[in-house]
Amino acid sequence: MKINYLTDKTSMLQALNCVQNLYPHLSLDEYNAMLIEMLRNDYGQIHVKDENKIIGVCGIWLGTKLWCGKYLEMDNVIISPDYRSRGLGKLITEYAENLAREKECNIIALDAYTNNFKAHKFYYNHGFEPKGFHFIKDL
Repeated sequence: MKINYLTDKTSMLQALNCVQNLYPHLSLDEYNAMLIEMLRNDYGQIHVKDENKIIGVCGIWLGTKLWCGKYLEMDNVIISPDYRSRGLGKLITEYAENLAREKECNIIALDAYTNNFKAHKFYYNHGFEPKGFHFIKDL
């Protein structure tokens, strides 16, 4: 397996099949349009490949906020179903942590849905802890 951090749209577009495991109705045109917007805001992706097949994707946001300073946010960790429970989540998380250290970030942040207990357990086991609630208001 090979793991890389990418910041170019062409490479990210190749991950559509993997991304569709979480967002099955996402079209290539929609994905392309979103990537154009996201790349303007320090977005990147971690890709895990098995030979030429992308089997894991994690969105990465780099930013700075008043409460924490420079941070790396992991967004949408997606593992292809046939490759789950094989340590890819750990591989991606460790890679993201090394990237955060390389980019001189103070923290790694991520969101997990309140009912995703499997993700909660995974992140607790990898040194993450909840610091608050992520509130949203649908518009």
